[in-house]
Amino acid sequence: MRSRNPVFSREGSFTRDDHYAGFGTQTAAQPGPAYGAPSAGGPYANDPYGNNPYGTPATAVGTPTDAELAEMYGAPSAGPLQTGRMTMDDVVARTAMTLLTLVAAGAVAWFALPMDNFAPAIGAALVAMVLGLVISFKRSVNPGLILAYAGLEGFFLGAISKAFEMYKPGIAIQAVLGTAAVFAATLIAYKSGRIRVTPRYTRIGISIAIGFTILMMVNLVAMMFGADFGLRSGPLGILVGLVGIALGAFFLTLDYAEIEQGIRQGAPEKEAWRAAFGLTLSLVWIYLEMLRLIAILRGDD
Repeated sequence: MRSRNPVFSREGSFTRDDHYAGFGTQTAAQPGPAYGAPSAGGPYANDPYGNNPYGTPATAVGTPTDAELAEMYGAPSAGPLQTGRMTMDDVVARTAMTLLTLVAAGAVAWFALPMDNFAPAIGAALVAMVLGLVISFKRSVNPGLILAYAGLEGFFLGAISKAFEMYKPGIAIQAVLGTAAVFAATLIAYKSGRIRVTPRYTRIGISIAIGFTILMMVNLVAMMFGADFGLRSGPLGILVGLVGIALGAFFLTLDYAEIEQGIRQGAPEKEAWRAAFGLTLSLVWIYLEMLRLIAILRGDD
C-alpha cells in the first residue's frame, strides 16, 4: 500500500507501503494470502499481505539445514541496537533535533535581523521551499538536507514572528501554545481511535488541501495586483484560518499513521529522519495558520 502523505510517498521511503509504532493500529491491511504463506510472485515472502519492502525475499523461504540451524542458535540474539530498524525513540530523537535546529535559527533571526531588512528572511523561505521539495521527492534520506531545511525555515519563522510581535505583543507565544495544543489533541484523538486514517478519510482531506492551496495561491496573486478577497481578514479570514489549522491537524494524522506503519514493517533506522521532516512540515503549517488566525481574532488591540 502506498503512502497517503505526499512527503512520504517517494520511492525508497518507509511509507511506500504505508505514514508510525506506539500509536495503536489504525490502518486496515490489504487482503492477501493466508498467514505464513509466501506471496505468489511477490518480492516479500514473509509478509502475509505481500506489501512489506523490508521482509525476507521469497527465495529465502525453505527448510534450514542442520548446519544453518546450528549457526542460527549460536548467533547472538537481535536487540534494538542490532536490528537497525526504526523505533519510536528514533523518531522522537530526530524530530527533537529538527525542531531544536528550527528554534535556534528562529532565535538568531529574532535577535539579529533588523525589521527594516526582511530580505534575508524571504530568501531563507524560498531556499527552504526548494529544499523541502528536493527532500520530498528524493529517494534516499539525507539528514543534512533536513537539518538545513529546518534551519532556513526557522530563520524565516523567527523573522515573521518578530514582525507580528511588534504589532501584537505576546502573539508568538500564543501561536506556539496553540500549535502545541493542536499537536497534543490530534495525537490523543489518533491514539484513542477517534481518528482513523482510512482511504476515504485521506481522499477527502487531500482534496480539501489541494483546493485550499489553490485558493491561497489565487488570493496571493490577486493581492499582488491590488485585489483583496478578504480571505485573511474579518469573519471569512477566521473561517479560512480554522480550515488551515484543521488541514495541518489532518497532515499530522497522516504522519502518525505512516510512522506507525513504518515501525511495524521494520523500516530502516535512517527513515526516522523522513518522519521527523514530515512532522516538522505539519507543525510549521499549523504555526503559520495559528499566527494569522490569532492576529485576526485580536484585531487592532
